[in-house]
Amino acid sequence: MSAPSTELLRLFQRHLPESAVPYCIQLWEQSPFHFFVKKPRSTKLGDFRFRRDQSIQTITLNLDLNPYQFLLTLIHEIAHLRTFAQHGTAHAPHGHEWKAKFKQLLDPLLNESTFPRDILVPLKLHMRNPSASSARDLFLMKEMSKYDVATLQRTTFFLADLAPQTHFELAGRKFKKGETRRTRILCEELSTGKKFLVSRLARVTKLD
Repeated sequence: MSAPSTELLRLFQRHLPESAVPYCIQLWEQSPFHFFVKKPRSTKLGDFRFRRDQSIQTITLNLDLNPYQFLLTLIHEIAHLRTFAQHGTAHAPHGHEWKAKFKQLLDPLLNESTFPRDILVPLKLHMRNPSASSARDLFLMKEMSKYDVATLQRTTFFLADLAPQTHFELAGRKFKKGETRRTRILCEELSTGKKFLVSRLARVTKLD
């Protein structure tokens, strides 16, 4: 059995809930992987890509995730790792094989020793049929966001929580919120008048 590096231990201890560290180390020992923490990426919370030419695969997670989102995302990616190890490319990336593996790996952590109750309730609901990204679950993400860095909580909002016609800033650009279309919201860029569909879960800065 491989032994985790000092750097891996340090990263897990820094970013994960303390009670979850031994379990995540155990998962690594069973199926070792390269692990890196990256600068925040707007399109994803974490990443796993299967490489046939590599005996040890790589998982990356965003630096800015709170401990509970970091843990959930890590287990999500380890589920990908193990599903590919078992099925190769003969499965859908977020199909029933991955869903079953994700549920199996997360189940030992679904308790109040690991997650606060306000996260645990929507998380258990989410895990009945987990989606490709937990960020699609508005109820779960709202509870998760309570544990983000305090300054982020004070200055940003979910786009879904703003009233129609509210002006907001996203990625340095200013918009006006329009009508909601399923999981996205039609927004108008103030400087150009162009319309864009923006995720209702986008973190935005409200403008006066």
